[in-house]
Amino acid sequence: MEQEIAVGLDIGTTKVCAIVAAPDESRPGKLKILGIGRSVSDGLTRGVVTNIERTVASIKVAVVDAEQQSGVKINSVTVGIAGDHIQSFQSRGVIAISRPENEITKDDVARLIDDTRKVALPLDRKIIHVIPQQFIVDGQDGIYDPVGMSGVRMEAVVHIITGLVTAAQNIYRCVQRAGLQVNDLVLEPLASSYAVLDDDEKEVGVALLDIGGGTTDLAVFEERTIRHTAVIGIAGRKVTDDIKKGLGVLPDQAERLKIEHGFAYQPSVMENHAITVPGIGGRAPMEIDKLTLCNIIQPRMEEILEFAAMEIKRSGYSRHLSAGIVLTGGGSLIKGTSELTREVLGIPVKIGIPSGFGAGLIHEIENPIYATGVGLVMHELKYRTRSSVKAMIQDGKGKTIFQKMKSWFDEL
Repeated sequence: MEQEIAVGLDIGTTKVCAIVAAPDESRPGKLKILGIGRSVSDGLTRGVVTNIERTVASIKVAVVDAEQQSGVKINSVTVGIAGDHIQSFQSRGVIAISRPENEITKDDVARLIDDTRKVALPLDRKIIHVIPQQFIVDGQDGIYDPVGMSGVRMEAVVHIITGLVTAAQNIYRCVQRAGLQVNDLVLEPLASSYAVLDDDEKEVGVALLDIGGGTTDLAVFEERTIRHTAVIGIAGRKVTDDIKKGLGVLPDQAERLKIEHGFAYQPSVMENHAITVPGIGGRAPMEIDKLTLCNIIQPRMEEILEFAAMEIKRSGYSRHLSAGIVLTGGGSLIKGTSELTREVLGIPVKIGIPSGFGAGLIHEIENPIYATGVGLVMHELKYRTRSSVKAMIQDGKGKTIFQKMKSWFDEL
Protein backbone atom coordinates (compact mmCIF):
# COMPACT_ATOMS: atom_id res chain seq x y z
CA MET A 1 0.00 0.00 0.00
CA GLU A 2 2.86 2.39 0.80
CA GLN A 3 4.10 2.15 -2.78
CA GLU A 4 0.65 3.08 -4.07
CA ILE A 5 0.27 6.17 -1.90
CA ALA A 6 0.62 9.48 -3.74
CA VAL A 7 0.86 13.02 -2.42
CA GLY A 8 -0.14 16.14 -4.34
CA LEU A 9 1.31 19.46 -3.20
CA ASP A 10 -0.52 22.57 -4.44
CA ILE A 11 1.67 25.58 -3.64
CA GLY A 12 -0.71 28.46 -4.25
CA THR A 13 -0.57 32.20 -3.73
CA THR A 14 -2.98 32.16 -0.79
CA LYS A 15 -2.78 28.56 0.45
CA VAL A 16 -0.56 25.49 0.40
CA CYS A 17 -2.45 22.22 0.24
CA ALA A 18 -1.09 18.67 0.62
CA ILE A 19 -3.37 15.75 -0.25
CA VAL A 20 -2.52 12.12 0.55
CA ALA A 21 -4.41 9.46 -1.41
CA ALA A 22 -4.21 5.86 -2.57
CA PRO A 23 -6.22 3.69 -4.98
CA ASP A 24 -9.33 2.23 -3.36
CA GLU A 25 -8.79 -1.54 -3.62
CA SER A 26 -12.48 -2.29 -3.11
CA ARG A 27 -13.55 0.10 -5.90
CA PRO A 28 -11.24 0.01 -8.92
CA GLY A 29 -10.68 3.41 -10.49
CA LYS A 30 -11.60 5.25 -7.30
CA LEU A 31 -9.36 7.05 -4.81
CA LYS A 32 -9.18 6.76 -1.05
CA ILE A 33 -8.43 10.18 0.46
CA LEU A 34 -6.21 9.56 3.49
CA GLY A 35 -5.27 13.05 4.58
CA ILE A 36 -5.59 16.76 3.78
CA GLY A 37 -3.15 19.39 5.02
CA ARG A 38 -3.59 23.14 4.58
CA SER A 39 -1.63 26.21 5.52
CA VAL A 40 -1.68 29.92 4.72
CA SER A 41 0.71 30.89 1.95
CA ASP A 42 2.31 34.33 1.81
CA GLY A 43 5.57 33.58 0.01
CA LEU A 44 4.18 33.73 -3.55
CA THR A 45 2.99 36.48 -5.86
CA ARG A 46 0.76 35.57 -8.81
CA GLY A 47 1.81 31.92 -8.50
CA VAL A 48 5.56 32.60 -8.44
CA VAL A 49 7.77 32.14 -5.36
CA THR A 50 8.98 35.51 -4.05
CA ASN A 51 10.05 34.46 -0.54
CA ILE A 52 11.78 31.09 -0.15
CA GLU A 53 11.72 30.88 3.66
CA ARG A 54 8.02 31.71 4.02
CA THR A 55 7.11 29.23 1.30
CA VAL A 56 9.20 26.49 2.93
CA ALA A 57 7.51 27.16 6.27
CA SER A 58 4.04 26.96 4.67
CA ILE A 59 4.92 23.69 2.94
CA LYS A 60 6.13 22.17 6.21
CA VAL A 61 2.92 23.11 8.05
CA ALA A 62 0.68 21.65 5.33
CA VAL A 63 2.73 18.44 5.07
CA VAL A 64 2.81 17.87 8.85
CA ASP A 65 -0.96 18.44 8.94
CA ALA A 66 -1.48 15.86 6.16
CA GLU A 67 0.88 13.39 7.86
CA GLN A 68 -1.00 13.64 11.15
CA GLN A 69 -4.35 13.13 9.48
CA SER A 70 -3.25 10.24 7.27
CA GLY A 71 -0.74 8.50 9.53
CA VAL A 72 1.63 8.36 6.54
CA LYS A 73 5.19 9.68 6.47
CA ILE A 74 5.49 11.91 3.39
CA ASN A 75 8.82 11.74 1.58
CA SER A 76 7.98 12.70 -2.01
CA VAL A 77 5.33 14.82 -3.70
CA THR A 78 3.98 15.80 -7.11
CA VAL A 79 3.96 19.59 -7.30
CA GLY A 80 1.93 22.05 -9.36
CA ILE A 81 3.37 25.02 -11.24
CA ALA A 82 1.51 28.12 -12.45
CA GLY A 83 2.19 31.82 -12.86
CA ASP A 84 1.79 34.29 -15.70
CA HIS A 85 5.22 33.26 -17.02
CA ILE A 86 3.64 30.08 -18.42
CA GLN A 87 3.34 30.08 -22.21
CA SER A 88 2.14 27.48 -24.69
CA PHE A 89 2.21 26.90 -28.44
CA GLN A 90 1.75 24.21 -31.08
CA SER A 91 4.65 22.34 -32.66
CA ARG A 92 5.14 19.52 -35.17
CA GLY A 93 7.73 16.83 -35.66
CA VAL A 94 8.41 14.10 -38.21
CA ILE A 95 10.51 10.92 -38.28
CA ALA A 96 11.01 7.97 -40.62
CA ILE A 97 10.34 4.35 -39.65
CA SER A 98 13.32 2.51 -41.11
CA ARG A 99 13.05 -1.05 -39.80
CA PRO A 100 12.08 -3.74 -42.38
CA GLU A 101 8.64 -4.58 -40.94
CA ASN A 102 7.72 -0.85 -40.59
CA GLU A 103 5.99 -1.45 -37.22
CA ILE A 104 5.80 1.63 -35.00
CA THR A 105 7.11 1.07 -31.46
CA LYS A 106 7.14 3.07 -28.23
CA ASP A 107 10.74 4.00 -28.98
CA ASP A 108 9.62 5.55 -32.27
CA VAL A 109 6.98 7.59 -30.44
CA ALA A 110 9.58 8.76 -27.91
CA ARG A 111 11.94 9.68 -30.77
CA LEU A 112 9.18 11.65 -32.48
CA ILE A 113 8.20 13.50 -29.31
CA ASP A 114 11.87 14.38 -28.84
CA ASP A 115 11.91 15.78 -32.40
CA THR A 116 9.01 18.11 -31.55
CA ARG A 117 11.13 19.59 -28.74
CA LYS A 118 13.57 21.03 -31.24
CA VAL A 119 12.16 24.53 -31.11
CA ALA A 120 13.99 27.79 -30.53
CA LEU A 121 13.42 29.07 -26.99
CA PRO A 122 14.99 31.93 -25.04
CA LEU A 123 17.73 30.77 -22.67
CA ASP A 124 15.61 31.55 -19.61
CA ARG A 125 12.71 29.31 -20.73
CA LYS A 126 12.41 25.53 -20.77
CA ILE A 127 9.77 23.01 -21.77
CA ILE A 128 7.55 21.73 -18.93
CA HIS A 129 5.14 19.52 -20.90
CA VAL A 130 4.95 18.13 -24.41
CA ILE A 131 1.38 16.89 -24.91
CA PRO A 132 0.68 14.93 -28.12
CA GLN A 133 -2.54 16.04 -29.83
CA GLN A 134 -2.53 13.71 -32.78
CA PHE A 135 -0.22 11.51 -34.83
CA ILE A 136 -0.14 11.33 -38.62
CA VAL A 137 1.07 8.06 -40.17
CA ASP A 138 1.76 8.12 -43.93
CA GLY A 139 -0.62 11.06 -44.36
CA GLN A 140 -3.44 9.50 -42.27
CA ASP A 141 -4.31 11.93 -39.48
CA GLY A 142 -6.52 11.64 -36.40
CA ILE A 143 -4.42 8.85 -34.83
CA TYR A 144 -4.01 9.01 -31.05
CA ASP A 145 -2.01 5.83 -30.36
CA PRO A 146 0.21 4.78 -33.28
CA VAL A 147 2.07 1.99 -31.43
CA GLY A 148 1.71 -1.29 -33.35
CA MET A 149 0.65 0.33 -36.62
CA SER A 150 2.66 0.03 -39.83
CA GLY A 151 4.11 3.04 -41.59
CA VAL A 152 7.22 4.62 -43.07
CA ARG A 153 6.64 8.25 -42.04
CA MET A 154 5.16 9.45 -38.75
CA GLU A 155 4.34 13.01 -37.79
CA ALA A 156 3.03 14.47 -34.53
CA VAL A 157 1.18 17.64 -33.63
CA VAL A 158 1.95 18.54 -30.01
CA HIS A 159 1.05 21.19 -27.46
CA ILE A 160 4.22 22.54 -25.83
CA ILE A 161 4.03 24.30 -22.46
CA THR A 162 7.03 26.33 -21.31
CA GLY A 163 7.94 28.24 -18.18
CA LEU A 164 10.76 30.26 -16.69
CA VAL A 165 13.60 28.08 -15.46
CA THR A 166 14.03 30.24 -12.35
CA ALA A 167 10.34 29.89 -11.40
CA ALA A 168 10.53 26.09 -11.63
CA GLN A 169 13.89 26.14 -9.86
CA ASN A 170 12.49 28.12 -6.91
CA ILE A 171 9.56 25.72 -6.48
CA TYR A 172 11.96 22.77 -6.58
CA ARG A 173 14.23 24.37 -3.98
CA CYS A 174 11.35 25.20 -1.64
CA VAL A 175 10.12 21.59 -1.69
CA GLN A 176 13.66 20.28 -1.27
CA ARG A 177 14.34 22.57 1.70
CA ALA A 178 11.14 21.27 3.28
CA GLY A 179 12.79 17.82 3.26
CA LEU A 180 10.81 16.38 0.35
CA GLN A 181 11.61 14.92 -3.05
CA VAL A 182 9.79 16.15 -6.17
CA ASN A 183 8.36 13.30 -8.26
CA ASP A 184 7.09 15.56 -11.02
CA LEU A 185 6.22 19.17 -11.75
CA VAL A 186 2.78 19.52 -13.38
CA LEU A 187 1.02 22.52 -14.88
CA GLU A 188 -1.82 23.33 -12.49
CA PRO A 189 -4.71 23.68 -14.99
CA LEU A 190 -3.71 20.33 -16.45
CA ALA A 191 -3.80 18.81 -12.95
CA SER A 192 -7.17 20.40 -12.15
CA SER A 193 -8.64 18.92 -15.33
CA TYR A 194 -8.00 15.38 -14.04
CA ALA A 195 -10.09 16.09 -10.95
CA VAL A 196 -13.12 17.97 -12.31
CA LEU A 197 -13.55 17.05 -16.00
CA ASP A 198 -14.85 13.76 -17.36
CA ASP A 199 -14.00 12.15 -20.70
CA ASP A 200 -17.33 13.09 -22.29
CA GLU A 201 -16.77 16.79 -21.61
CA LYS A 202 -13.24 16.60 -23.01
CA GLU A 203 -14.58 14.80 -26.08
CA VAL A 204 -17.21 17.35 -27.11
CA GLY A 205 -15.22 20.43 -26.10
CA VAL A 206 -14.91 22.18 -22.73
CA ALA A 207 -12.96 24.99 -21.12
CA LEU A 208 -11.71 24.69 -17.54
CA LEU A 209 -11.27 27.95 -15.63
CA ASP A 210 -9.54 27.61 -12.26
CA ILE A 211 -9.85 30.91 -10.37
CA GLY A 212 -7.26 30.69 -7.61
CA GLY A 213 -5.75 33.23 -5.27
CA GLY A 214 -2.95 34.62 -7.44
CA THR A 215 -3.63 33.23 -10.92
CA THR A 216 -6.57 32.17 -13.04
CA ASP A 217 -5.69 29.06 -15.03
CA LEU A 218 -7.37 28.13 -18.30
CA ALA A 219 -7.31 24.84 -20.22
CA VAL A 220 -9.31 24.13 -23.39
CA PHE A 221 -10.09 20.54 -24.41
CA GLU A 222 -11.60 18.93 -27.48
CA GLU A 223 -11.55 15.30 -28.68
CA ARG A 224 -10.16 14.30 -25.25
CA THR A 225 -7.00 16.33 -25.87
CA ILE A 226 -5.79 19.60 -24.40
CA ARG A 227 -5.80 22.24 -27.13
CA HIS A 228 -4.85 25.45 -25.36
CA THR A 229 -3.53 26.56 -21.98
CA ALA A 230 -3.07 29.98 -20.43
CA VAL A 231 -2.34 31.46 -17.01
CA ILE A 232 -3.85 34.88 -16.23
CA GLY A 233 -2.16 36.91 -13.50
CA ILE A 234 -5.42 38.21 -11.97
CA ALA A 235 -7.46 36.18 -9.49
CA GLY A 236 -9.10 36.10 -6.07
CA ARG A 237 -6.43 38.10 -4.24
CA LYS A 238 -7.12 41.10 -6.50
CA VAL A 239 -10.78 40.92 -5.49
CA THR A 240 -9.73 40.96 -1.84
CA ASP A 241 -7.41 43.93 -2.49
CA ASP A 242 -10.28 45.83 -4.14
CA ILE A 243 -12.48 45.27 -1.07
CA LYS A 244 -9.63 46.30 1.23
CA LYS A 245 -9.04 49.57 -0.64
CA GLY A 246 -12.68 50.30 -1.40
CA LEU A 247 -13.86 49.91 2.19
CA GLY A 248 -10.67 50.78 4.07
CA VAL A 249 -10.49 47.47 5.96
CA LEU A 250 -7.71 45.04 6.86
CA PRO A 251 -6.84 42.20 4.43
CA ASP A 252 -8.28 39.53 6.75
CA GLN A 253 -11.53 41.46 7.08
CA ALA A 254 -11.70 41.94 3.31
CA GLU A 255 -11.21 38.21 2.71
CA ARG A 256 -13.92 37.37 5.24
CA LEU A 257 -16.34 39.83 3.65
CA LYS A 258 -15.67 38.31 0.23
CA ILE A 259 -16.25 34.75 1.42
CA GLU A 260 -19.21 35.31 3.75
CA HIS A 261 -21.12 38.14 2.08
CA GLY A 262 -19.64 38.63 -1.37
CA PHE A 263 -21.57 38.41 -4.64
CA ALA A 264 -20.08 38.59 -8.12
CA TYR A 265 -23.35 39.35 -9.92
CA GLN A 266 -25.89 41.99 -8.89
CA PRO A 267 -29.08 40.10 -9.90
CA SER A 268 -27.97 37.28 -7.56
CA VAL A 269 -28.37 39.57 -4.53
CA MET A 270 -31.90 38.67 -3.46
CA GLU A 271 -31.90 40.42 -0.06
CA ASN A 272 -29.80 43.54 0.35
CA HIS A 273 -28.93 43.08 4.03
CA ALA A 274 -26.69 45.49 5.91
CA ILE A 275 -23.20 44.26 6.88
CA THR A 276 -21.31 45.65 9.88
CA VAL A 277 -17.63 46.25 9.20
CA PRO A 278 -15.35 46.63 12.28
CA GLY A 279 -13.60 49.97 12.61
CA ILE A 280 -9.81 50.27 12.51
CA GLY A 281 -7.73 51.79 15.31
CA GLY A 282 -10.62 52.32 17.67
CA ARG A 283 -12.88 53.90 15.09
CA ALA A 284 -16.59 53.18 15.16
CA PRO A 285 -17.86 50.25 13.05
CA MET A 286 -19.43 51.14 9.71
CA GLU A 287 -22.31 49.60 7.86
CA ILE A 288 -22.47 48.70 4.19
CA ASP A 289 -25.00 46.66 2.24
CA LYS A 290 -24.48 43.62 0.03
CA LEU A 291 -25.05 45.58 -3.19
CA THR A 292 -22.23 47.97 -2.29
CA LEU A 293 -19.92 45.00 -1.74
CA CYS A 294 -21.10 43.43 -5.00
CA ASN A 295 -20.33 46.68 -6.85
CA ILE A 296 -16.71 46.30 -5.72
CA ILE A 297 -16.40 42.58 -6.53
CA GLN A 298 -18.25 42.37 -9.86
CA PRO A 299 -15.96 44.61 -11.99
CA ARG A 300 -12.86 42.62 -11.05
CA MET A 301 -14.58 39.28 -11.68
CA GLU A 302 -15.78 40.61 -15.04
CA GLU A 303 -12.18 41.55 -15.88
CA ILE A 304 -10.98 38.02 -15.08
CA LEU A 305 -13.72 36.51 -17.23
CA GLU A 306 -13.03 38.91 -20.11
CA PHE A 307 -9.37 37.89 -20.10
CA ALA A 308 -10.50 34.25 -20.13
CA ALA A 309 -12.85 34.98 -23.06
CA MET A 310 -9.96 36.54 -25.02
CA GLU A 311 -7.79 33.48 -24.39
CA ILE A 312 -10.58 31.12 -25.46
CA LYS A 313 -11.04 33.16 -28.65
CA ARG A 314 -7.27 33.12 -29.24
CA SER A 315 -7.31 29.33 -28.96
CA GLY A 316 -9.60 29.09 -31.96
CA TYR A 317 -11.96 26.74 -30.10
CA SER A 318 -14.58 29.22 -28.89
CA ARG A 319 -17.21 27.61 -31.18
CA HIS A 320 -16.25 24.07 -30.21
CA LEU A 321 -17.14 24.21 -26.50
CA SER A 322 -20.34 22.16 -26.54
CA ALA A 323 -19.91 21.33 -22.84
CA GLY A 324 -19.37 25.01 -22.02
CA ILE A 325 -17.07 26.07 -19.23
CA VAL A 326 -16.30 24.45 -15.87
CA LEU A 327 -15.36 26.79 -13.02
CA THR A 328 -13.22 25.62 -10.15
CA GLY A 329 -10.80 27.01 -7.57
CA GLY A 330 -11.62 29.18 -4.57
CA GLY A 331 -12.77 32.10 -6.74
CA SER A 332 -15.62 30.00 -8.13
CA LEU A 333 -17.15 29.91 -4.64
CA ILE A 334 -18.03 33.61 -4.68
CA LYS A 335 -21.81 33.63 -4.96
CA GLY A 336 -23.11 34.57 -8.39
CA THR A 337 -19.87 33.70 -10.21
CA SER A 338 -21.48 31.05 -12.42
CA GLU A 339 -24.30 33.43 -13.39
CA LEU A 340 -21.81 36.20 -14.24
CA THR A 341 -19.71 33.76 -16.27
CA ARG A 342 -22.79 32.68 -18.23
CA GLU A 343 -23.56 36.32 -19.04
CA VAL A 344 -19.98 37.31 -20.00
CA LEU A 345 -19.09 34.21 -22.03
CA GLY A 346 -22.54 33.24 -23.28
CA ILE A 347 -22.00 29.49 -22.83
CA PRO A 348 -23.20 26.84 -20.33
CA VAL A 349 -21.46 26.97 -16.93
CA LYS A 350 -21.06 24.54 -14.07
CA ILE A 351 -18.99 24.48 -10.89
CA GLY A 352 -16.30 21.77 -11.01
CA ILE A 353 -16.05 19.74 -7.82
CA PRO A 354 -13.36 17.04 -7.48
CA SER A 355 -14.82 13.55 -7.88
CA GLY A 356 -13.77 9.92 -8.22
CA PHE A 357 -13.50 8.96 -4.55
CA GLY A 358 -14.46 5.65 -3.02
CA ALA A 359 -13.53 6.06 0.64
CA GLY A 360 -11.75 8.26 3.15
CA LEU A 361 -12.29 11.97 3.59
CA ILE A 362 -14.84 12.20 0.78
CA HIS A 363 -16.98 15.08 2.05
CA GLU A 364 -13.97 17.15 3.08
CA ILE A 365 -12.32 16.88 -0.35
CA GLU A 366 -15.42 17.69 -2.43
CA ASN A 367 -14.60 21.38 -2.69
CA PRO A 368 -13.32 23.37 -5.70
CA ILE A 369 -10.36 24.69 -3.69
CA TYR A 370 -8.88 21.16 -3.72
CA ALA A 371 -9.19 20.60 -7.48
CA THR A 372 -5.49 21.13 -8.21
CA GLY A 373 -4.27 19.05 -5.26
CA VAL A 374 -6.54 16.13 -6.15
CA GLY A 375 -5.48 16.39 -9.79
CA LEU A 376 -1.82 16.21 -8.82
CA VAL A 377 -2.48 12.96 -6.95
CA MET A 378 -4.36 11.55 -9.94
CA HIS A 379 -1.51 12.53 -12.26
CA GLU A 380 1.01 10.79 -10.03
CA LEU A 381 -0.97 7.54 -9.78
CA LYS A 382 -1.88 7.53 -13.48
CA TYR A 383 1.56 8.11 -14.92
CA ARG A 384 3.42 6.05 -12.35
CA THR A 385 2.00 2.85 -13.83
CA ARG A 386 1.64 3.71 -17.51
CA SER A 387 4.98 2.93 -19.06
CA SER A 388 3.72 3.78 -22.55
CA VAL A 389 3.02 7.34 -21.48
CA LYS A 390 6.29 7.55 -19.60
CA ALA A 391 8.04 6.57 -22.81
CA MET A 392 6.29 9.43 -24.60
CA ILE A 393 7.66 12.01 -22.16
CA GLN A 394 11.21 10.73 -22.34
CA ASP A 395 13.81 12.30 -24.53
CA GLY A 396 16.16 10.43 -26.82
CA LYS A 397 18.71 9.94 -24.03
CA GLY A 398 16.20 8.30 -21.72
CA LYS A 399 15.91 11.22 -19.33
CA THR A 400 12.51 11.90 -17.82
CA ILE A 401 11.20 15.44 -17.76
CA PHE A 402 12.06 15.72 -14.07
CA GLN A 403 15.62 14.55 -14.67
CA LYS A 404 15.90 17.16 -17.40
CA MET A 405 14.64 19.80 -14.98
CA LYS A 406 17.27 18.80 -12.44
CA SER A 407 19.86 19.34 -15.13
CA TRP A 408 18.48 22.84 -15.76
CA PHE A 409 19.03 23.68 -12.11
CA ASP A 410 22.59 22.36 -12.26
CA GLU A 411 23.28 24.53 -15.31
CA LEU A 412 22.31 27.79 -13.56
